[in-house]
Amino acid sequence: MSEQKDLEKLQAKRAELEAESRSLKEEQKKLEYSVKVLQEQVVIEELSDNNKSAKDAISQLEAKLNDLEKRMKHPSQAPPENPAPPPPPKETMTEVEVAAPPEKKEAPPEPAELTLEDSEDSGVTVTAIDDEALVETQEAQSDKNQEKKKHRFF
Repeated sequence: MSEQKDLEKLQAKRAELEAESRSLKEEQKKLEYSVKVLQEQVVIEELSDNNKSAKDAISQLEAKLNDLEKRMKHPSQAPPENPAPPPPPKETMTEVEVAAPPEKKEAPPEPAELTLEDSEDSGVTVTAIDDEALVETQEAQSDKNQEKKKHRFF
């Protein structure tokens, strides 16, 4: 009879484990469903936030567009953002200047002859470049470009 009891115990244990297995599978399905639902909610919230940001940007651009259109229709009401500097006053010649013949000016000095005073007066600095130096610079640049092309393919 002990064999019969052992068999009954094993069958009971098997039934218990099968029931536990079914309940675990049900719980797993519920949890998987909950995860899917939460993932969808997260995606929806992210899309909603992105849409809200896009709508805000659009409304700001529309407001700016409307403002600019109003300025175009009524330019005297709104001051420009970057006002142009006023034109320099026109110089008038006096009678003495008109009657006097213009003085003969010297030819402008060659670029190599410019002094520090000349460059400070005009606000421009001029540097003389020999033709040979210019050609060497151009050749060096073309060599660099060829090296770059070689490196791209290897």
